[in-house]
Amino acid sequence: MAKAVRARIYSVDEARAILPRVRALMDSLQETREEIVALQPQVWPFLRSKISNGGNAQLTDLTEQFARLTSAVEQITDLGILVKDIDEGIVDFLSVRQGKRVYLCWKHGEEDITHWHDINAGFASRQPIDETDFDDDFEGPL
Repeated sequence: MAKAVRARIYSVDEARAILPRVRALMDSLQETREEIVALQPQVWPFLRSKISNGGNAQLTDLTEQFARLTSAVEQITDLGILVKDIDEGIVDFLSVRQGKRVYLCWKHGEEDITHWHDINAGFASRQPIDETDFDDDFEGPL
């Protein structure tokens, strides 16, 4: 059963302060993703034929990589941050802009959190952050 994730509200400063930790986790997640992709051609024949007798080193390695990937995602979501796209390394931090819930959006490889988008929009709708528009001490309901 999947663990329920409770997003927390981040100010721009709070999101930027935790970004080094998120970046390290996303670095690990991306590295693990690349290892899984590299193992795929070696493992698919074993999965297709459903050979399970005696095990398979590549299949064991793949299982370990999936566990690492899951762990990195869980560590990010435990911070109340949403992992939106593993392949692209996109995460969203719930925030409040002019009294409205929005996401601060960060993509793996970016130096800073510089964009936001509406809750019902996606990465393609990102807009530059104007920090004066964001509420640093929001205390309303989610």
